[in-house]
Amino acid sequence: MAVTAAVVAMLMSGWKLLGAQGQVPPATQPTEAPRPRPTPPTRPALRLVQATELPDGTLPRPTQDGNFIVGPTHAPAPETMAREDVPKGTVHEFTLTSGESTVYPDGIARDPGTFGTPDPSNPAKLDVPTSRPAPWTRKVTVFVPAQYVRGTVAPFIVGADGPDPMLFTTLENLIAQKRIPVMIGIAVANGGGDAQGSQRGREYDTLSGRYAEFIENDVLPQVEKRFDVRLTKDPDQRATMGCSSGAAAALSMAWYRTDLYHRVLSYSGTFVNQQWPWNPETPQGAWGYHTTLIPNTPRKPLRIWMHVGDRDLYNPNVMRDDMHDWVEANERMAQALAAKGYPYQFLFVRNAGHCDRAVKAQTLPTALEYVWAR
Repeated sequence: MAVTAAVVAMLMSGWKLLGAQGQVPPATQPTEAPRPRPTPPTRPALRLVQATELPDGTLPRPTQDGNFIVGPTHAPAPETMAREDVPKGTVHEFTLTSGESTVYPDGIARDPGTFGTPDPSNPAKLDVPTSRPAPWTRKVTVFVPAQYVRGTVAPFIVGADGPDPMLFTTLENLIAQKRIPVMIGIAVANGGGDAQGSQRGREYDTLSGRYAEFIENDVLPQVEKRFDVRLTKDPDQRATMGCSSGAAAALSMAWYRTDLYHRVLSYSGTFVNQQWPWNPETPQGAWGYHTTLIPNTPRKPLRIWMHVGDRDLYNPNVMRDDMHDWVEANERMAQALAAKGYPYQFLFVRNAGHCDRAVKAQTLPTALEYVWAR
């Protein structure tokens, strides 16, 4: 997106090393000292796609496809807040370790205080020699609605970077209002760290079906066994969601394992070049979704809801590969999806940062309704 030369100069000199903000690694992993980050520039309205600008405080209907501009104020939707007159579901939790995993038994972590350096022969490749083997421990949190009938097969949504109380409360209210099916909510914590060289980055930013297989093989059987629920095998009754790299993971789960998932909900999707290790088959990382993968692949049976904020991330690390603008990446995603005829709804949100909690509180109910609208 267009920014002034002064802003670019500030970003080039001042933006350091961080991945997605607001993600807290599990206590079992070493943490890195926080680094200050300048406020991202406010990007202008969309330039690659046509969009409908809505009056402030309103959202598109959950049956509307296309591109929309909303904001700048963000009042929380009442469905995101607990109500006394709604049947109460139950929330359960269990711990999963790398020793129990069939998919990620060999966790990794980046040494504290380190990041990586661009490969001098390939600016799209980051070298991270300080990434080492490390075990992981994570929490899995599960919401079972009061309306669930034991022994029946249920739809479900699985979210990244759990736990997610707002998701569970919203599911509870929308199910009671019969606006979505009776479904199980599953929030899975990440494996620790962030971005290249970390377990979280390995899981979320890699373009493959491996994370979907981790959920399928290591998480869902435990959910069914521990909490006496039956989860559907129908991909049209399964949804994924996440924010930042968690949103990239949500898309990859459905893109690479369309036999498992058809519905995707993405906040501030990290559709940028953050895959590590570098893979010559997907050399642009998730930036390749909108440059090659979606344009060059027959349309898949996916339904996608997406958001980006006008102050979303812009080059938050040492790479200068022109593939690290979150606003441009998400707009390009909308452009690619529209060209292939996908059902999608994309919100460009004014007065909003990366993974903006106020925006989530405003939009989550209609986003869930959109994802489940057909």
